Amino acid sequence: MFDSLPRALRAEARRANERRLVVLTGSHGACLDALSPFLDAADVDDVHLLGHTDADLPRLEPRRADDLLGTTRECVVVDAHEECRPNALGRAAGAVDGGGLLVLLAPPLDDWPARRDRFDESLAVPPADLDAVGGNFRRRLVGLLRQHPGVAVLDAETGTVERDGLTDPLPARERPAPAPPERHAFPVAAYRACLTDDQVAALRAFEALRSPEGVVVVEADRGRGKSSAAGLAAGSLAAAGRDVLVTAPSRRGAGELFARARELLDTLGVLVEREGTLAATDGGRVRFERPAHAVESDADVLLVDEAAGLPVSLLGSFLSGPPVGFATTVHGYEGAGRGFSVRFRERLASSDRDVTDCSMRAPIRYAASDPVEPWLFRALLLDAGPPVEPLVVDATPETVAYERPTPEDLLADEHVLRELFGLLVLAHYRTEPNDLARLLDAPNVTTRALTHDGHVVAVALLAREGDLSPGLAERTYRVGRVRGNMLPDLMLGQLRDPDAGGPVGYRVVRIATHPAVRSRGLGGHLLDRVHAEFEGDVDWFGVSYGATPRLLSFWASRDYATVHLSTTRNETSGEHSAAMLRPARGAALAARHARWFRERAAGVLSDSLSHLPPDVVRGALAATDEPFAATLTDREWRLVAAAGYGPGQFDVHPDPFRRLAVRALTDPDGPLSADAERLLVRRVLQGHDWEAVAAELGYHSASGARRDVGRACRALCARYGGDASAAERGRYDE
Repeated sequence: MFDSLPRALRAEARRANERRLVVLTGSHGACLDALSPFLDAADVDDVHLLGHTDADLPRLEPRRADDLLGTTRECVVVDAHEECRPNALGRAAGAVDGGGLLVLLAPPLDDWPARRDRFDESLAVPPADLDAVGGNFRRRLVGLLRQHPGVAVLDAETGTVERDGLTDPLPARERPAPAPPERHAFPVAAYRACLTDDQVAALRAFEALRSPEGVVVVEADRGRGKSSAAGLAAGSLAAAGRDVLVTAPSRRGAGELFARARELLDTLGVLVEREGTLAATDGGRVRFERPAHAVESDADVLLVDEAAGLPVSLLGSFLSGPPVGFATTVHGYEGAGRGFSVRFRERLASSDRDVTDCSMRAPIRYAASDPVEPWLFRALLLDAGPPVEPLVVDATPETVAYERPTPEDLLADEHVLRELFGLLVLAHYRTEPNDLARLLDAPNVTTRALTHDGHVVAVALLAREGDLSPGLAERTYRVGRVRGNMLPDLMLGQLRDPDAGGPVGYRVVRIATHPAVRSRGLGGHLLDRVHAEFEGDVDWFGVSYGATPRLLSFWASRDYATVHLSTTRNETSGEHSAAMLRPARGAALAARHARWFRERAAGVLSDSLSHLPPDVVRGALAATDEPFAATLTDREWRLVAAAGYGPGQFDVHPDPFRRLAVRALTDPDGPLSADAERLLVRRVLQGHDWEAVAAELGYHSASGARRDVGRACRALCARYGGDASAAERGRYDE
């Protein structure tokens, strides 16, 4: 079938050390029947299949495409008949080596956008059904398949060739082995293991981690060997007796780093393996911890692989620890590199650490002329970015236009699509190709933007949630989980509100402002316009995000009230999520959940949230729609007043102190200083012992912390107390 084309494509890819993309189109059966003879003719043996149907090949389901990370294959086949998952397409392409083939099995291209598959089912968020899902992502994908160099399109039904994908490239040049630098601190064997001059430069940069204040940043697109360079650095440091802690969004994603570290330690003859840890005979080691646990590292050196896949707040916390090296993908399909490149760079610039930078450009696994990489970047918008600074630097709330782009508008204007999606990538460390498909096709997703002279300066991604049928809401209340309705699911399931499924709202999934015009009120202006547009049509607006003091303050300034703090940390970010609501057409839902949060705050802070940072607690409690109604009996007021003015002690009967602390922290005119609030959070609400509280908050001794709790009790009595507290105080007045 297809005569000699499979052999020609494979020969051309090998000769140029490039990859080729082959699309087999037709019915599912015809594509599967054509696959085996095609692979035989192309002379590929190392083949992996992503799909749901067996084809006598090693197979992974598309949702498990992450298993391909850190691996290379001669050929990866993506069966898109049953599911076209953008994330899986990106990971599949990333696993194909130079000289190899990426094979896509697809329905007839003219029909494909109108078809619906398993990924589309994930976009059909109740109450919408599958018919409401659009086909814009695949419509755009088909157009790129038909116009990009290096893409062959073959009809499996008829055996005809729509595009042969041949480019007649120049043969690949022999790559000379890079020479070790004349001066180096790492073993020469580490440099001899490098494959490019860029890798040598990166490894040389990592030598700065021998300094206690060293920070190294190595940035590269995928396939440049940055993780390998980090692994050689880890092995070199361990061989010198250093304790090297590695962290990454997943242990699997750091596999290449560990493989290179192991090879080097073995080459040096010092390798000892102990229960997943690479150890050296002189006491050094290379070990892994999840990001949230790596913050408290006692290691000599910290290496953060795939750093762009972690939130900027967590990356910043690593700067207060040991020497740290960051290896990050600039245009990655697991997450965003631009958040690192722009926002984290600001943190680095303001730190007092000695930063060494290195960029890697030369591909290792395929030639720089490879046509699949630019196709993938464009198809998944991996290189999308906001407009350049000079175009938007003068933007203010007075100069911008409020835009309501539809998916069809974005599909028709690639320039605006790239700017808009580029800002979303910048806003969140986990914006990924699947999000592009949601933006273009999910029936519950809406975008709103601010433009300055036609360029996007701010964007909000909104998800319509709620409006669930009584039957679905009842089922969710009883057994949990309703797809794509994050906040109704939370309120029905965890917060046990059987009436939370019917009201409809908009959740702000992402909001981003161009970095050149931040702090000008554009984000708030965009939200104000969103609220004005939709508040007559919905019952609430909501948001959920990793809680930080800055973000809590921002959302509180737009009248969003805290209704929940997750009791567990995100294993990647190390943050607890905050959920907040703003009332719209119907105020009852938001009001009761804000009240329930105030009522349970004291109990949960002394238990599962006992280690939540005090400024996050302060921000979450301050972001309420009204103060907590803390009603104390006369006896309880005597207890509080005695702790302030006499010999009473908080420890004897903590409950009234806790309720009163919540009252003060939810009161916008509360009587306490920020330091006093932190003290009450740590000791009174979270129950940390006096010595730990004193050490954390800078007291010379526990007795100093005790005295300040007493002073806080006086302020609380003066602000909220009545006759009972005044009478108790009178007992101690001279």
